Amino acid sequence: MRTVIAFLLLALPMCVSAQDTPKLDAATRQKLRRAAVDLSAAIKAEDEAEIKKVAKRSVELLGDQAGLPEAADEFCPVPKDAKPLAPDELAAAFDPYVGYIGKQKWWKVDLDPTKTNHALREVATVIEGCLAARRAGAAKSDELLTITTDAGDFLVWAQQRAGTGVFPFPAVRKGTGRPFEVAERFYQQAEKDGKLDQVIKNGWAVEDFDDGGLQFDNGLAGAALVKLFEATKDDKYKKAAVRAADWASTRRVVTNWNYNSFSVLLLAEVYRLTGDDKYLAAAKKKARLGLLPGQLTEGPRSGRWADAHNARPAYHYIMVRGLAALAAVLPKDDPDLPAVVGCLRLALLARNPDFEKGIVNADSTVEALVRVKHLPPHVAEKLATCHTDEALAALERYAADGFRAKKSPLGPGAWGLLLANRKGDHR
Repeated sequence: MRTVIAFLLLALPMCVSAQDTPKLDAATRQKLRRAAVDLSAAIKAEDEAEIKKVAKRSVELLGDQAGLPEAADEFCPVPKDAKPLAPDELAAAFDPYVGYIGKQKWWKVDLDPTKTNHALREVATVIEGCLAARRAGAAKSDELLTITTDAGDFLVWAQQRAGTGVFPFPAVRKGTGRPFEVAERFYQQAEKDGKLDQVIKNGWAVEDFDDGGLQFDNGLAGAALVKLFEATKDDKYKKAAVRAADWASTRRVVTNWNYNSFSVLLLAEVYRLTGDDKYLAAAKKKARLGLLPGQLTEGPRSGRWADAHNARPAYHYIMVRGLAALAAVLPKDDPDLPAVVGCLRLALLARNPDFEKGIVNADSTVEALVRVKHLPPHVAEKLATCHTDEALAALERYAADGFRAKKSPLGPGAWGLLLANRKGDHR
């Protein structure tokens, strides 16, 4: 998912569409809607066998269009003469982002969330990127740490204002951009049902009635604060991440597979931090019920998620990121490890070779594949032929070429992670 903060100093290269989109008749669409209702019921009952059965029925209804994304893939070309970053470029490579973050900074304690068209996911990616850039040896290390602690303090404040443990979503009405348009439709329905007062507290959306949308920002913000705690050892960041994980563990799985992956990411990270088995159990459960069943395991698009929404590359790699976070912390003898690694392997094989055609959704891909690079040896050896190195190499050449032309196509999180990966740090 591209960050709302656009670090694009000049126009990007022209990207080209290279994929059909699903074309379903009215009868099939109606049957798929009924299947979605059945899937929701099976999920609510936590009936894994029924979830798999309904997911299989949906695949059969989609037929040869299973795994086609709702919008055509767009491939941005990698210039033939593009070269990866040179060692002497690394120290200053994040400097343009430092200046831009300072100019565009909108987050501050006591802001009015009903008047900001920004989400906490933006703050999370700033934290992630700045910390990664520091690990990559950025020249402005002290300034980067100041930025991250300021951003982290804002996230802690926002969570406290929500009062439920969730990292909330600003309850701005009629905001612009897809996340805010989706939220507005939700607010309108809640208002119609007389439940708006349950949704909004202190200007923040704190309840989604199992729609799942709040898992997005909650997962990213909580995972970012895990990293911030590890960098600063300030216990307030650890406590905030744990509160977010506690909230996530109580939320049921939803039918939008990628929403569940944000909670899998957070729960796995908090388990890694605390060693508390309840977080691992919650992450495994959400993966079993809310990630694995939606994936195609055979056919020409094996490894993609079957439904048109989650077949989009952005969401595909968001789910890869969650799976990689879980695979990284599962014990070698865990009974769920083979299924998680198998799902991850299929997902990587389904999309990584596409980078021979060009770049698709660079941010989510970098964030996912750097995690894949950091997997322990007993997992990594099973993914050795999944073209991860080739995909990351293409991404680095593409991003490095943009950086040199002052038109970087990456947000701060992905750029920082790419720099750290280039330095040999895959955390």
